[in-house]
Amino acid sequence: MPKLPLSDLRVVEIGSGDQLGYCGKLFSDFGAEVIKIEPPGGDPMRRHAPLIDAGRGKSESGVFAWLNTNKHSVIADLADAADVATIKTLLQSCDLLLDARPPADIPISFLTHDDLRRDNPGLAITAISWFGENGLYSDFHTTDSICRALAGCVKLVGAKEGPPVLPRDGQISVMTALTAFIPTLAGLYGRKRGARRFAVSAHAAMLHISEFDTGLALESGFTRPRTALNRFGRGYPVGNFQTRDGWLGITVVTPAQWAAFCGMLGLPELEKEAKFTDGLVRSVNSAELAAIFQPILLQKSAQEWFEMGIELRIPLAVVPSMEELLRQPYYRERGAFADVTIGSASFEAPVLPQRLTGSLPLANGKAPLAGSDDVASFRPRDRIATRQATLDDPLPLKGLRIVDLTMGWAGPTATRQMGDLGADVIKVESCQYPDWFRGTDPRGPYHPERTYEKVYWFQQMNRNKRGITLDLTQPKGLALLKRLIADADAVIDNYAADVMPRLGLDPDAMRKLNPRLIVVTMPAFGMTGAWSGVRAYGSTLEQASGLPSITGSEGDPPTMVHTALGDPYGGVSAAAALMIGFMHQKRTGEGQHIDLSATEALLPMVAPSVIEQSVTGTTSPRLGNRHPRFVPHGCFPCIGEDQWLTIAVRSDEEWQALCKVIHRPDLAEDATLATADGRRADEDRIEVAIRHWTMTVRPELAMNALQDAGVPAGTARLPMDMAGDPHLLSTGHWQPVTRRFMGPHLLPSVAYREGSSRAPYAITRLAPTLGQHNEEVLREVLGLADSEIAELRNAEIIGDTATSKKSKTVAPAT
Repeated sequence: MPKLPLSDLRVVEIGSGDQLGYCGKLFSDFGAEVIKIEPPGGDPMRRHAPLIDAGRGKSESGVFAWLNTNKHSVIADLADAADVATIKTLLQSCDLLLDARPPADIPISFLTHDDLRRDNPGLAITAISWFGENGLYSDFHTTDSICRALAGCVKLVGAKEGPPVLPRDGQISVMTALTAFIPTLAGLYGRKRGARRFAVSAHAAMLHISEFDTGLALESGFTRPRTALNRFGRGYPVGNFQTRDGWLGITVVTPAQWAAFCGMLGLPELEKEAKFTDGLVRSVNSAELAAIFQPILLQKSAQEWFEMGIELRIPLAVVPSMEELLRQPYYRERGAFADVTIGSASFEAPVLPQRLTGSLPLANGKAPLAGSDDVASFRPRDRIATRQATLDDPLPLKGLRIVDLTMGWAGPTATRQMGDLGADVIKVESCQYPDWFRGTDPRGPYHPERTYEKVYWFQQMNRNKRGITLDLTQPKGLALLKRLIADADAVIDNYAADVMPRLGLDPDAMRKLNPRLIVVTMPAFGMTGAWSGVRAYGSTLEQASGLPSITGSEGDPPTMVHTALGDPYGGVSAAAALMIGFMHQKRTGEGQHIDLSATEALLPMVAPSVIEQSVTGTTSPRLGNRHPRFVPHGCFPCIGEDQWLTIAVRSDEEWQALCKVIHRPDLAEDATLATADGRRADEDRIEVAIRHWTMTVRPELAMNALQDAGVPAGTARLPMDMAGDPHLLSTGHWQPVTRRFMGPHLLPSVAYREGSSRAPYAITRLAPTLGQHNEEVLREVLGLADSEIAELRNAEIIGDTATSKKSKTVAPAT
């Protein structure tokens, strides 16, 4: 069996939590030897539902088992000096320590990072925490819902009158783990230059999701309102709609999609009606429009409508329950689910979506029982790093070159991660068809005022890249792209599955040009299978993943989270896959095709519910804003218009503290409420009492009062609030820059810090203007003479100004 890409690494995990667990799983399922250090009695997550009988009277958490496939388990008490000495000995032969202990605990422990870096200079360290090691929130008491609320990912979700909807736990873990994994593996890729330490903030990682709306607000001064359940963005119809059998996800945006949708319904006359001509107008008249088409949708099943949508290129999706998701042929054919075993128990769960076709990840596998291994069983080994890297060393990916054929949000997010870490990312557009994040409406000021250079979203997604233009419909333009690919380390696109093959540049063709090339494709449903031609937006991916069926309250329709989750999650998933590909390329000299399905990239977010379905044969009723372990738990109104505070009580001690803050000694003294089970039985009364207090207090003051008392609480912020968030300002997250056409503006930073630095990496390149680096790249990379470059410009193969002529070959990215 060939070695997996990370099989040369030894990793130790310390701490607990699903963020740490998923980051470690990315290493272990790609072959790294991952050793989990658990406290006496085992990791607390082993006791989280759903529990399964693992044999010999042991109950184990299914989610914990999935997060810890292919790992080892060692029991050690980190408060015991002898146990710590044993762990230090183990770390001397390890490449990486993943540490999820609270930041305040590490410097006062027996196992400090300063000591490890001094005594063990070849050890890389990545610390994962909710808010990072510095800043105003670094010591906050928090949960998934608190962090999500403070990151601007809650307030826009739900009915207009509120409260905002709190999605299920488990989603932050995936984004945070991927955000940690990317720089960590980049550091290990370049470990000959020294071992690196990173400190990762889950809160900052979640800004990958809200930054789209933050950019909209910074550009326009406007944040879209929370209007209703399943009202996604400002267009219509976008949401989940009932059919004869099941729910159908619809995302109609462009005029062509609206015309095709009307035709599909047998109502072509609707297309030209003035009150339905564009998305904003349809949104205003949504009730009237829904009354027309909803009865027609009830005439066919969701599957039938979906199949019609494939033919008509309308972004539609079946919104599956967990039971339906597990048996859908598309996912089965691509191997998206596989068995997890722990003890004598076995169940199904999602496989890592980083589908490196030449070195697939392990399809889940066996999870360890607590203490199943002994430190003495791990033999000493040499490692490559011999010193600690410093901030004066080159960034870890310096020397790698990536040809970036992506557009929009998802693909550029992937390549942004690479550029942030030092790779030379060459973004290829054309004057005839610029990146659609520069704007989709070519009318009015688009050309004369160059509004395509002034869109905030484009600036955010394309920092630290060089930009060129090539008309790929002309033979010389296509030939130049092939020359770039022939000398690159990787190429990535997020077009629909059929676009690059029509140019003669399918993955096999590109690898013939360059056998060591890593080719990343990331269409909505991958390059293979019956759904490979499905057109999709981020909303379509969310719908197809089944996430809406576990979000919201029982009795509500499947509930969307009102942001294009598929884009940021797909982007960081692709970046993680690309880093794994680079590790394989460096060891073997071989390239390969990475066939990423952007929809499969969302499956880890529903893993807890998939596992529950597999283990129990059913999925628990949706709890709305309540929580299966924490009680009380919810989003409560405060003084002011549409002001909300998220509160989570994790323990009986926190319950007593909450009662004191809200001035309810009667509740604190009520013996029936002293335990979580008792409080759950009377949660309605408790929530009324909390609302009576929160409605008299401003959200910031309420949050601070509860945090001071040790109770997790966080204001439900809008994305536009992020630019003035006091914690983000204190950590230097926003970097002020000035760019031609844009003028002064703010750009977000990476979600991690290197070493002990409080400052993020500086942004070294602002997003390129159209064709900004044509001469630089064509001269330096391809060796063209000035005369050749002039000929290309005269033939309009390159240029720096958008034209109204549209390419007949290249289609929009998904």
